[in-house]
Amino acid sequence: MRAPPLLAPSTPQPARPPPPLRPSRARPSFFSPRRLAVARSKSRDDASFTDRILDYIEGGPKLRKWYGAPDLLPKDGGAEGEEDESSDIEDPRDAVLVTNGDSEIGQMVMLSLILKRARIKALVKDKRSTGEAFGTYVECMVGNIEDKSFTKKTLRGVRAVICPTDDGFFSNQIDLKGVEHIVLLSQLSVYRNSGGLQAIMNSKLRKLAERDEEVVLASGIPSTIIRCASLETTPGGEKGFNFTEGIAAKGKISREDAATICVEALDAIPQTTLIFEVANGDENVTDWKTWFAERMSKG
Repeated sequence: MRAPPLLAPSTPQPARPPPPLRPSRARPSFFSPRRLAVARSKSRDDASFTDRILDYIEGGPKLRKWYGAPDLLPKDGGAEGEEDESSDIEDPRDAVLVTNGDSEIGQMVMLSLILKRARIKALVKDKRSTGEAFGTYVECMVGNIEDKSFTKKTLRGVRAVICPTDDGFFSNQIDLKGVEHIVLLSQLSVYRNSGGLQAIMNSKLRKLAERDEEVVLASGIPSTIIRCASLETTPGGEKGFNFTEGIAAKGKISREDAATICVEALDAIPQTTLIFEVANGDENVTDWKTWFAERMSKG
C-alpha cells in the first residue's frame, strides 16, 4: 500500500502593510494655529481661556452631561417660512441672546457663555458654519431683525441680550418686553476720537453706536454699557485693566478681555444703567462679582 504523500511545508506569507491613515476632519477653530500651539503648550495648572474652551468643546457629549447642557436645543428659527407651532406658549426666560454671533468677539462671548452653562441664542448670517462650530450649544437665529415676527421669535425665552458690536441691533424698533438685562459693548468713544480718513470710515459705525446707546438708555431696562477702548487681537488674561474716565478714547483692549467683561456683567444687574470705560492696564480684577457690586454702589 502506497503511503500518502507528505504535505509540503507552507510558505510564510509576508505581512500586509497597514492601511494608510485617513485624514481626519479638521475641527473649526476661532483662533489661529499659532495661538492654539501656544495655548496647548502651557501646563495644566496654567490653563488659558483657549485651553479651557478646547477642553470643553472637544470633550463632546460626555461633558454635556457633566456641565448640565441640554441634549438638544431647538432648531434654528430662521425666517424661511417655517411654522412656529409654539407661538402662543411662553418659554421660560433663561436664554442669553448674542447679537452678531458671526463676529470674532461674538464667538468669544458665546464660548465664554458655554463655560457658564448658559442657554445661548445667537443672531447669525451663516447658520451652517456657526452650527458646525458650536453644534447644539448655540441656537442659531437667521433672519431680518426688521421683521417683527422674526424678532419676536428670536427674543422668546430671552432673559438678557449681549450686543458685542456696534451693529445697530437696537436701532430698529424692537419689542424688548420681558428682557431683564442688556449688556452693550460700545466703541462710541473710539469713533468720536477718530479723525481724518478714519473718522469718515467710522461715520456709519458712529451713528449706529450713538443710536444703540440712545435706545438702550431710553428702554427703561436695566442696562450695562461698556465703553471699551479700541479692540485688538491679542491674548486675553495677560494684562490688567484701566477704568479711568477717558481711557476708552485712547487705549486698547484685547477682544478676549472685552468678551469676558460682557459675560461677567450678565449677573450684575444694575437698578437702572451702569456705564463705565475700560482698556487694558495695570489693575488686576480677580473677582468680577465684587468689582461690579462696588461699582454699582458708587452710583
